[in-house]
Formats: sequence, structure tokens, C-alpha cells
Amino acid sequence: MGGVNETASGLLTIGVLLLALALTHVPLGNYLAATYTKEKHWRVERLLYRVGGVAPDTEQHWKGYAASVLAFSVLSIVLLFLIIVGQGVLPLHHGESMHLDTALNTAISFVTNTNWQSYAGEAGTSQLVQALGLTVQNFVSAAVGIAVVVALVRGLARSESTRVGNFWVDLVRTVTRVLLPIATVGAVLLVVGGVVQNLASPTEVTGVTGAKQTILGGLVASQEAIKELGTNGGGFFNANSAHPFENPNAATNLLEIFLILVIPFALCRMYGVLVGDRRQGWAVLSFMGILWAGSVALVTWSEVHAAGGIAGGMEGKETRFGLWASALFGASTTATSTGAVNSMHDSYSAAGGGVVLLNMMLGEISPGGTGSGLYGALVVAVITVFIAGLMVGRTPEFLGKTIGQKEVTFAALYILVTPALALVLSAIAIALPVSRAALLNSGPHGLSEMVYAFTSAANNNGSAFAGLSADQPYLNLTLALAMLLGRFVPMVLVLALAGSLAAQRKRPVTAGTMPTHTPLFVTLLIGVALIVTGLTYFPTLALGPIAEALS
Repeated sequence: MGGVNETASGLLTIGVLLLALALTHVPLGNYLAATYTKEKHWRVERLLYRVGGVAPDTEQHWKGYAASVLAFSVLSIVLLFLIIVGQGVLPLHHGESMHLDTALNTAISFVTNTNWQSYAGEAGTSQLVQALGLTVQNFVSAAVGIAVVVALVRGLARSESTRVGNFWVDLVRTVTRVLLPIATVGAVLLVVGGVVQNLASPTEVTGVTGAKQTILGGLVASQEAIKELGTNGGGFFNANSAHPFENPNAATNLLEIFLILVIPFALCRMYGVLVGDRRQGWAVLSFMGILWAGSVALVTWSEVHAAGGIAGGMEGKETRFGLWASALFGASTTATSTGAVNSMHDSYSAAGGGVVLLNMMLGEISPGGTGSGLYGALVVAVITVFIAGLMVGRTPEFLGKTIGQKEVTFAALYILVTPALALVLSAIAIALPVSRAALLNSGPHGLSEMVYAFTSAANNNGSAFAGLSADQPYLNLTLALAMLLGRFVPMVLVLALAGSLAAQRKRPVTAGTMPTHTPLFVTLLIGVALIVTGLTYFPTLALGPIAEALS
């Protein structure tokens, strides 16, 4: 009977989630399109431009846009690093300061939208660092990702142009017009649902056994809302979204999953509107949705049938969520770039752990992070068009733009960067005793723990298997390197692709043009994504989760 109730509750949760996403998809997508096309600036935006010395009506070449992205991000890393290492002398501090390598890892992690946390949540950072440093980066790092994909869409939409937009305008508008309003509503709903939001001092209580425990509060709901909405991840508390102060019940759990998925899926609608063909948006949405649904189904099936059924699959999961809601959360956070977890992935079945790992290996395009998911999917589309063109002997075209040597080079390099970082750094870490000693497990599961960590870092996801004690200098620095290169090298390549596409004259559609909005093209997209990922990662998966599942 318990299994029947669990199944009914899980199906109802998924149904409500899909309904909410369907109801918001068109209006939010249209609003996003309007956000980046309207010429009028809000008064507060004009003030920010004036303070920053920005000329908001002047657009940038792709190189200038990329330079702005890098300059803003480097400055953000420096400022956040200084706030973290100085938290011991700043207000609202309790506990010890971070080591320099942990502080650098944390600063890079939050600026790159990764939110990997080597430190222990509430014990490692002060409330001031959480609010002024980490929450602020949750907003602006998500805004950077959306700005980059907007520049790429402009490149596809424009003809014979040398400009892809103004980064500073895209950044400010994303924060003021999109993230702040939605996150505010989300935070209020989370508070209503029981998530903590206060600046109270730590409270010491005596448990039923007589042992004393210190309970911390903080500005949790406001950070929780944007960490999910911006597909950032991380957590105010060390237990992350499994902590009852961050995620107290089934309703808040559902709301957090909705916040994670709503913008990545809505960006597909924005894309269709901005390129003047809504069918293109539906095609990318179908591609992302099918991959996401498949992931949710596989993880849920794996956990429900793990170790003999419902009771066996509950290891590492909260009883207030159960198997279905835990699997839905795990699949959704790894299919996006959200490092939040409401259950321990290290305790998932071999197959379930393999699927959440595969989600990241796909490049997080199902639906991916805020901005990064859509530009990753469009890069896959470029590769697919090129391959299809070779198969039929025609010049590959995508939305009227020729996919030539330059465009394919940018797309191919984009595809190669993240796997190279994840696999090479994982191999080195497994070979070195200092990092291998940080593994909780040996054998295939230990390999999965290490590969998961570097795959999570290189893809800017931030979740962990939780079996790796990563707070040591070598792992802190190498994971930081993976996060840094995994974020900004692909971004520069995407902007270079945007500039190349924008400079081309748009070709008219002819009888020989391959349509890129049909079910056939969606099928090709899915096939290319799975084949490229399989060819790249299958040996590693075979030695890790597949070997463990078969043992």
C-alpha cells in the first residue's frame, strides 16, 4: 500500500510541476524576449549605467562583449575572495575563517555559477558573507549566463552586423527585470512554506537526550530562492536542500524544482520569438524536455527498484520527500547547472548515480543552466546541421546562416573543452595519493566519486557525490581550475560563434534548406547529443557506475 501511495504522490507531483511550467512558458518567454529588445531604460538602470560609466545605447563587437564578461567576472572573484578571507573581522561572524585555498575555491565557485562548497555551509561562512557575497553572486553569475545566450541569439537573428549587443545592459536588465522580481516572489512563498528568514543569533537548545545543540538562523529564504532560480545551487546549510530550514516540506520542494526549471525552459520561447520563428523554440524545448523526462524516469525507476524496493532505496533520502520527489530533484538539478541536492547522490543506486552523472556529461542541456543550457543546445544544433549537411551533400545552414569551417571549429572546441577538463583532471587526481586518499570508497564507486566531482566542477554544476573529502589544497585548486576554465572558455567560444553568425548575410529559405524545427531534426539533435557524450565518456562510465551496477 505504501508503494502505491508513493507512486500516486510522485505522479501527482510531476503532473503539478509540468502544469506550472506549461502555464508560465509562453508569458515568461515573451517577457524575456521583450526584456532584451525594448529600447527604453528604467530609471534605476540609467542610474547604474551612469555610476558604471556605461553608454547603454552603444553595442559591442563580440570581442568587446567577451572582454566585458571576463573583466566583470575577474573583478567579482577578487571582491568575493577578499570578503571571504576578511570575514573574521567583519560583522555577523561566528566561527573560524577559511583557509586561502578554500576561499579561492569558493570565490571562483560562486562567480562561475557552480556553487561547489568545500566548506561546511553555515559553519564556514558568516551571515554577512552569505548575504553580501554569495547571494549577490547568485544573481549576477546567473545573469552573465543569460546575457551570453542573448548575444548568441542576436548573432543568429541579425544579418551583416558587427555587433551582438551590450553586455552591461543585458546584465543589468537580467537582474532588475527578471531575476529580482521572480526571486522576491519565490522567497516570500518559501517563507510562507516555512523556510527561515532572520538575522537571529545562534540558539543553544537541549535535546531529548540532554545533549546541547547550536541552531543557526539566517537570511535563508532569500538565498534559497535565487540559488534555485539562477540554477546556482549550493546551500546556506551544510545539508543543503535536505535541511528542514531550507526545504521543510513537499510543497517547498516542488516550488524549488519549479524555480530551477522555469527560466531554462522559458528561454526556448524567447529564442523562438527573437529569431522570428517560434517553431525553432518549440523544437529546442522538445529536445530539452525529452532528455529531462528520460532522465527523471530512469533515476526514479532506479531508486524505486534499488535494493528490493521502497525501503531499500531510501538510504540517503529524507522521509518527508520520499523516493519520487528525491529522484525528481536529483535529476532536475543535474540536468541543469544547479548544485542543490535534497538527497545524497553517493547513496543512489549504481544506475541512478550513473544517470545523474550522465546528465552533467551531456553538457547540462536538458534543459541546462540559466543561459548556458540554451547556448549549449544551440551549439549541438550547429554540430547537427553540419553533420546532416555532410550526409546529404548540401552546404549546412542554420536559420539562414552558413555553417562553415569557422563556425564548426568554434562549436567543436566548445564540445571538447568540458570533457577534456573533467577526464584529464579526474585521471590525475585518481593517480595521486594525496587526492585519492580523500575518497570514501574504493573500486568503481570511488572512481565515480572522483569523476563526479570534476564533471560537476567543469560543467559548473556544483553538486557532489558526498563521498569525497574535497577540502584540501590540491583538490580545492584543481576543482577551481576546472570551474574557471569550464565556465569562461566555452563562453568566449559561444560569443565568437555569435560574432561570426551575426556578420553573415541571411540566406533565403529554398527547397534545399533543411528544416530545423521538425520532429526529424529534434530526433537528430537527441541522437547527436547522446552519441557525442557516449563516445566521449563511455569508457569512464563503464569503469565506474556500469561496472558497479553489474557487480
